[in-house]
Order: sequence, then structure tokens, then C-alpha cells
Amino acid sequence: MVAPITSHEPATGTLLWQGEPGDIDAEVARARGAWPRWAAQPIAYRIETLRRFVNVVRRHEDALADLIARETGKPLWDARAEVSAVMGKVDVSVAAYSERTGQRRLEAALGARQSVRHKPHGVMAVLGPYNFPAHLPNGHIIPALLAGNAVVFKPSDKTPAVGEMLVKLYHEAGVPTDAVRLLIGGADAGKALAAHPDVGGILFTGSAQTGIAINRQFAAQPSKILALEMGGNNPIVAWDTPEISAAATIIVQSAFMTSGQRCTAASRLIVKESLADRLIAEVKKLADRLIVDHPHADPAPYMGPVIDNQAADGLTESFLWLMSHGGRPIKHMVRPQKGLPFLSPAIIDVTGMKERPDVELFGPLLQVIRVTEFGDAIAEANNTRYGLSASLIGGSPEQYNQFWSNIRAGVVNWNRPTNGAASNAPFGGVGISGNHRPSAYYAADYCAYPVVSAEIETPRASIGVGLKDIDVAAMGD
Repeated sequence: MVAPITSHEPATGTLLWQGEPGDIDAEVARARGAWPRWAAQPIAYRIETLRRFVNVVRRHEDALADLIARETGKPLWDARAEVSAVMGKVDVSVAAYSERTGQRRLEAALGARQSVRHKPHGVMAVLGPYNFPAHLPNGHIIPALLAGNAVVFKPSDKTPAVGEMLVKLYHEAGVPTDAVRLLIGGADAGKALAAHPDVGGILFTGSAQTGIAINRQFAAQPSKILALEMGGNNPIVAWDTPEISAAATIIVQSAFMTSGQRCTAASRLIVKESLADRLIAEVKKLADRLIVDHPHADPAPYMGPVIDNQAADGLTESFLWLMSHGGRPIKHMVRPQKGLPFLSPAIIDVTGMKERPDVELFGPLLQVIRVTEFGDAIAEANNTRYGLSASLIGGSPEQYNQFWSNIRAGVVNWNRPTNGAASNAPFGGVGISGNHRPSAYYAADYCAYPVVSAEIETPRASIGVGLKDIDVAAMGD
């Protein structure tokens, strides 16, 4: 017998949701059967349907935010912001689809016209993460549906309840029940879904390890589209600035928002030596004030728990490993509630370590590296296989230009947090943070493929070279 999938509230340990794993073949078959009818609908019909989805989400806004908060552990204010992003995705996607996949007509030879139009891929598999269990998969699903694809959505097995509710909201808005299917399952279900022959593409947000495995799986399947967003080991560089308080606030926002469980969270603070003591003291003072509590606590917490005890144990062990290999603790990582995955924000100076591990520490753990030259700061920032997000605090316009030109990342900010990506811009990374298929505003690019057509209403053709002369005498006979 296959074990059921269960979800527990991180903040309390209470069982929140339980369900049976889905049938992959059945879900793909239903989506495959619905796809031609959905793709045949006029674009205006699909836009109107998805705009109704916004109204449906608005009616259920409180319930969805509450469910996100309980299933992820994130503060209710953070969950409400996620729901707002879900609603805002439709208008952004409509504008992006029009701009990036709009129809074009060009003049061609012999009075013909050249048309460029776009077609959907078919059935798209969407694999969602647990940190933004509604917003991030919705960022794939809305553009995919808008382009005329059908979708099979497998939420993270840590947040199936939010995934289930999201799919119900699509259906309530009028998206055909077979055009968006929910697949409950673990990692094996995700692999099998990606390998299914009737899936035309996979849109993935999650760990680099899983994304690389999917990429290998697709190596022999060039017919399938693959869009990967795989997190980062993101640097935030602090240089000459008199605004120490503002700089510390930006660093804390970058490192500890959503308990550090954002793919764009700052993992490494690279700071000018002459600035380091003052700035680090201010960062620690602010981090000491952050409230860590359950999502609905009053006063509202800045941080909730991380997703589960396994994640909390791994982060605690990582902090101890860094400490035992030359790291100097500035603010210790503490487990304030036994048996629950609450963590205090942690800061550790790793400047003296001979080798620093290039891994994504997905939680509230900030590593500090001191440097003396700006060029060294850029080199240290680039000392990673990842390349999602990077930010410079302070510095001159010339230094920011140098930073922007030389840093390897898909999101590069100045005097803003590393996690300040706008929904009306592309979002993605390089290295092992992505495969050059940015999402957000550019999601339209991987949800439909261009088709070029030369068209004319009446057949018209001639061959002007390479023909034998006509034998007029023979024709006379």
C-alpha cells in the first residue's frame, strides 16, 4: 500500500492535511484530452477566464493567506503579500504575452506576407516549491494557461494543501477541470511526471540538486521545453556608505525575510574591512530585535519557523560545521522551542576559513566575509557556482557600474535587498541557478513557441534558372 502524503503545521506540529498520491498517467491523460479545446479558445476568452480567477482569489483571500501561513509557517503578513502576488500575476502575464508573443506580419516576396505567431506546447508539468506554494507555481501556471497549454501541477509534498486550494480556485473561475490537474506525490512522482511522453515541457522551481537531475533527464528529449529556477548562494556587498542604519536594514531584509527561505535571500555579506565592525554591530543589533513566533502571533513576528524539523536540523548542523572549521560566531543559531523548527537568525564570520562551502543554506544563516579592495569583493561575490541574485550597498556610481558589469547574476541591485525582484521584469539566474529561461515577465517565452509562415491567397511561383529551353519544333509536332 502506498503511504499517504501528509502535511503538518511547522509552528505547532499539528496535522493539517492528508491525501493519497495521484495517478500520473491518469492526470496527464486528462490534461492531454482537454488541451485541444482549451488551446482552440480565442485568447480573449482565456484572458477573461483568468481575470475571473483574480476575483475568485479575492473572495477567498483571507482563507488562502491563512492556509499559506499555517502550512509554511510564514507570518500572516508575508502570506497576505503572497496572495496579492497571485492576483497581480494575471495582468502582468497578459501584458507580457501581448508584448513577447504577439502576432507580427511582414511583407515577403511575390506579394506574399510573412507571419509570426505562437503555439502552445501542449501539456506542461509544473513542479512547485514550498516557500511560496501559491505564488511561484501560479507564476508558471497563469502564463501557460494564457498561451493555451494544459497543466499538470505537482505541489511540493511539504505544501499539498495550498496546492490543492490553488487548483480549486482555477476551477471555480471557469478554467476547465481537466485543463489544470493536481498531482499529489513526492520526489519520485515529480521525476515520473517529467519523463512522461505526453508532457511537452516542465517548469520547475526548487533545489539545484533536483533541477540538475531533471536537466540530465531531459538531455535525450530535445523536443521538451525546460525552465529551471534553482536558488542561489547570493552575495550582498557592503562598501563605503554613511547610511549604516539603512545598510543594516537592507542586509537583514535580504538575509532573514521569510526565515531566509527565499531563493534570492542573501547568504553571504561581503563587507569592506574598514566598515565591517560598525556595520556588523548594527546588523546584529537589528537581528536581535527580530520577533520569531507563530504566523498569527501578536505582535506580528518578522520570522516564523522554517518548513520542518529536518530543515532546522540541517541548518543547525551547518552552523556548527562552519564554526568548527574556522567560522567565528557573531550571533548564534538557537532552537527556542524544542521539537519545533523555529530558529533564531544567525550570523557567522567565515573570513578566516580556508575553504567555504558553495551551497545554498536555505534558512536564516548569514555568513560574513571581510575584504579590503573592491575588486576582491567582486571576486568573492563571484566565488560560487550559483548566479541568481546580488546586491551592492553603498559605493559610487562608477563602482556600481563595475559591480553590475562583472557580477554573475540574473538579478543585480544597488542599495536594495537581494530579494527585491519586480513582477513586471524577468526573473532568473545563471550558473546552477537556472538554465537561461527566466520566469516572471519572460515566462511567456517558454510557454509558447514561435511559428513562421509565408502566406499568399493565390498560388504564385516561377523558376527562373536551371531549366532546359523549350523545344518549340517538338511542341509543333
